[in-house]
Amino acid sequence: MKNTLKRIHRWLGLATGLPVFVIAITGCLYAFQAEIQDLTQPYRFVQTEDKSPLLPSKLREIALAQLPGKELHSIKYHRHGRAAEAIFYHYEPTYYYILYLNPYSGEVLQLRNMEKGFFPFILRGHFYLWLPPAIGQPVVASITLLFIALLLSGLAVWLPKNARAIAQKMKFHWKDRSSWKRKNYDLHTLAGVYTLLIALVFALTGLVWGFSWFADGLHKVLGGTKPLEYQEPVASRCDRCAPQAMDALYLRLIGESPWSSIEVHPPAGPQSPVAISINSEAGTYWKTDYRYFDPQSLAELPTDNLYGRLADAGTADKLLRMNYDLHTGAVWGLGGKIFMFLMSLLIASLPVTGFAYWYGRRVKKAWRPGRAGARLLPSLEDAAPRP
Repeated sequence: MKNTLKRIHRWLGLATGLPVFVIAITGCLYAFQAEIQDLTQPYRFVQTEDKSPLLPSKLREIALAQLPGKELHSIKYHRHGRAAEAIFYHYEPTYYYILYLNPYSGEVLQLRNMEKGFFPFILRGHFYLWLPPAIGQPVVASITLLFIALLLSGLAVWLPKNARAIAQKMKFHWKDRSSWKRKNYDLHTLAGVYTLLIALVFALTGLVWGFSWFADGLHKVLGGTKPLEYQEPVASRCDRCAPQAMDALYLRLIGESPWSSIEVHPPAGPQSPVAISINSEAGTYWKTDYRYFDPQSLAELPTDNLYGRLADAGTADKLLRMNYDLHTGAVWGLGGKIFMFLMSLLIASLPVTGFAYWYGRRVKKAWRPGRAGARLLPSLEDAAPRP
């Protein structure tokens, strides 16, 4: 059985090594994108003023004048001296822009195409391996499934017969005079053992995005009953009252409870509600309240899917809402992100050390001088002219 598992582990590693390395490294590079962009993009910040920000309808008017013909997805306000954001997003045809505005004066600070630049490029590699999304997304999800099998087969191959041997195998002997092959093997096995649980967290949270059947199944196993698909409640038809409704609801909600950011979504269709997302914690997303209001009566509309109020979410719902923050480590703050970054680096090393072990043990051994079939080319002695 162990020999069979070794073969499975070897061939799974050779088949998935390069994409696993790419996914892990791009995850490392993307880990601190928010912090890096805050340091390098000063237009994200404004001087706090002793007056109220402009209302959503006014920022909406300014934003639409900058990108005529584009669909405004939302107006987002932040605390702590940050710029307001007018977010333009559409699926087909696909576009994604953010217009940064001074929330007090309405001054346009910067217009960014969110599909261009270093971090969008890295994210496409992480999600799609730079393939077209319709191809890359299922490919990455399938590789993630194989990666779980790779982890478990590696653990089964590594496990010794008794606890004393486990304690011995959990140590790396830096001062050992054994060859680099032995040290490489120890690096591979110990990195795999020490990152196993975190690697499973990366893989399982990635599969939630990769396969809808996996997300649905996990949610039900955890006891969830709400549908995961985003569905807005039906609202009254009100073609002209949306701007006034956005303003009234914004003023009402900013006084109800503490918030770090509030995002006001204008109605997306004739009978769509005004959707408002209220996040109480900067740096994470899972505590966001998603609320929906009738644009005519301003009455709150109930919803029975995952994207509702946090207070109405069960344990399974909270875990699914926490998926992104678990994947990045943000749920544990900056320390959690640093820890997950380091774990991702170790995971990226596994394909490298695994390939080096296989190459040194199999390929170079097969080409050892004097071994049958090893010398496919003549040596200098063979090629030299004879008298």
